Amino acid sequence: MTASTVLMIGTRKGLWIATSDDAREDWELTGPHHDMEEVYSCLVDTRGPTPRLYAGASSSWLGPQVRRSDDLGATWSETPNGAIRFPEGTDASVERIWQLVAGPEAGVLYAGTEPGAVWRSTDDGAHFELERALWEHPERPEWGAGFGGQAFHTVLPHPTDPRSVTAAISTGGVYQTDDGGASWTARNQGIRAEFLPEGQQYPPFGQCVHKVARHPARPERLFLQNHGGVYRSDDHAASWVSIADGLPADFGFPVVVHPHDPDTVYVFPLNAGFGRYPTDGKARVWRSRDAGESWEELGKGLPDGFFVGVMRDGMSVDDHDSAGVYVGARNGAVWGSADSGESWRPIVANLPDVLVVRAARV
Repeated sequence: MTASTVLMIGTRKGLWIATSDDAREDWELTGPHHDMEEVYSCLVDTRGPTPRLYAGASSSWLGPQVRRSDDLGATWSETPNGAIRFPEGTDASVERIWQLVAGPEAGVLYAGTEPGAVWRSTDDGAHFELERALWEHPERPEWGAGFGGQAFHTVLPHPTDPRSVTAAISTGGVYQTDDGGASWTARNQGIRAEFLPEGQQYPPFGQCVHKVARHPARPERLFLQNHGGVYRSDDHAASWVSIADGLPADFGFPVVVHPHDPDTVYVFPLNAGFGRYPTDGKARVWRSRDAGESWEELGKGLPDGFFVGVMRDGMSVDDHDSAGVYVGARNGAVWGSADSGESWRPIVANLPDVLVVRAARV
């Protein structure tokens, strides 16, 4: 089988790599890589002549590390000093690397970490520099910590403007820079913080945002899954409107945009913060093809009797002509669809708790 698709599966106990051909019906699996390390973030970087894999792994002995592979995981190299370390004088240490994302310029990567910080690399991830204006933001002392910790779990570099980056943190909300990181501004107008008292539920910051996504062909439009609420912005996050009507629940973690259609978006609803499994115990992806105006349930091949969740980075898409969609769950199972979500088949089961899946055509 000639590998044209790669799927990285990060778990609490290592990384697995699945490869397939264009049909994406049969998969070959290797792993665990980085055995017994938490892998919260993965990246398949296809900007170069050959794909480069990145993994943000955390060892209980050695701390967090960014690792790179240029041969689909056969060998790995470690970055100097873990690549991401707080400068002296900041009185902080990196606990986990929650996000690794390619920037619009050659060699540029971004990372989001716990505690909440954003980092930028200009040398393909060998070294990262702290975005100090965000780390030293006057609102930072008032940011809280979500149930999973305080982390910048979303980093979205603008696809054409290298000075613009949108990021999100639990709990703090959406922040954005349009001047290359010199300043950052909260961008949460219209997002409800349901856990706050009545009359205080629309603060300028402090929302528990779970994930933000957008399509590079329409960068001014963003989709957001909140701790209660699904939203869309059509003005580069200046304001948000609810698009939750039609969903079985407005709580969930991932939100993913179709690789070819900026109007098509996927979510995986869960009952609520107190019962983090799908409605009626049925694993279902929900899709909108009109930017959230209406929703349809996708479940052909997905299981019933399903009482686990899907984490914020547990859903991904590839960019084949017939787009692939992938879901990894906390019970260690991963499903894939090669027809934009119309039908699903299992890829692997019985892995450790899945934290992140990342797919790409290579």
